[in-house]
Amino acid sequence: MAESSSYLTATADAYDAVADLYADLARDSLDRLPLDRAMVAVFAELVQAAGPRTVAEAGCGPGYMTAHLRNLGLDAFGIDLSPALIDIARKDHPDLRFEVGSMGAFDVADGELGGLLSWYSVIHIPPPELPPYFAEFRRVLAPGGYLLLGFFESEGGPVLQFDHKVTPAYRWPIDDLADLARKEEFVEVARMLREPLEDERFRRGHLLMRRQAAAMC
Repeated sequence: MAESSSYLTATADAYDAVADLYADLARDSLDRLPLDRAMVAVFAELVQAAGPRTVAEAGCGPGYMTAHLRNLGLDAFGIDLSPALIDIARKDHPDLRFEVGSMGAFDVADGELGGLLSWYSVIHIPPPELPPYFAEFRRVLAPGGYLLLGFFESEGGPVLQFDHKVTPAYRWPIDDLADLARKEEFVEVARMLREPLEDERFRRGHLLMRRQAAAMC
């Protein structure tokens, strides 16, 4: 998938400008989110059961979730648009691999990955631009591989743009994201909607999906 859209540059520049602050806020964010951790743990367990394949975190930021995947027993690496965040990720987690890049154009072979985590990274993609990303997720995942999305959910409304503190972002109806994935041969495994905590503005959505295995002849 070739990419040249201006929103990619704008997103990278926005996160570069606040990289240190963002990393400080994000590092320990999972500690108070037991439901979110449980969803990631299920993802990790399913990926491990399917066989020993590499897992990628798409939009890894400062790398704390990639490290969490490693701690759950996965062979994980991360990619992100922001060079500044990748620098922080490499410094914080020197034993892990991090690359500057887009989740719309992975530098991996077809079917190479056993799992793909997109943790609040699809939120910055304008809705008309999102379907090709699911096609890329399908390309890089092995048949039977797992995809886990974390995102802000629109609570019964349509796709909504909101004033994210870093750069424009979108809240999605969970059914709409599931439909986009389904069109790219993903089967829904589980979903979770979590109501916002006291200091959070929006409901959180989580979708766990599996790329359909090749049909038997």
